[in-house]
Amino acid sequence: MFQKIITSDNSKTTIIIRLLVGAVFLSEGIQKFLFPALRGAGRFEKIGLPSPEFLGAFVGTVEIVCGTFILLGLLTRLASIPTLIIMLVAIATTKLEILDADGFWAMMHAGRTDWAMFLGSLFLLVEGAGNWSIDKLLSNNRRSC
Repeated sequence: MFQKIITSDNSKTTIIIRLLVGAVFLSEGIQKFLFPALRGAGRFEKIGLPSPEFLGAFVGTVEIVCGTFILLGLLTRLASIPTLIIMLVAIATTKLEILDADGFWAMMHAGRTDWAMFLGSLFLLVEGAGNWSIDKLLSNNRRSC
């Protein structure tokens, strides 16, 4: 089972997606602690999520941990699952109201980063961490043992 989780494609370009997705989630997670009124609990309260103080810290922590794991290429497939969930919640709680108020194209414009992060996370879930990753090193070490 562990071997399936860390097995990756041999692509050398997957690192580009990993760097993009990992850096954005790491940065957003840090900002939830640096600017809680704007990016963390305050934002969650504004959009009506329950327990905004808890959720702000929880989501920030998950973004920092998963973003770091994705950047390193460590357990990339597992780290991509929470990022997919975060993006689905973000789209559902902040973009669907734009669809209702301003239409499809306004929603697509406002959600372009959300969709890019969702699709980047989905790519990493499907393909794995790529050639230059800790997952690849672990996979190669397990095969040689």
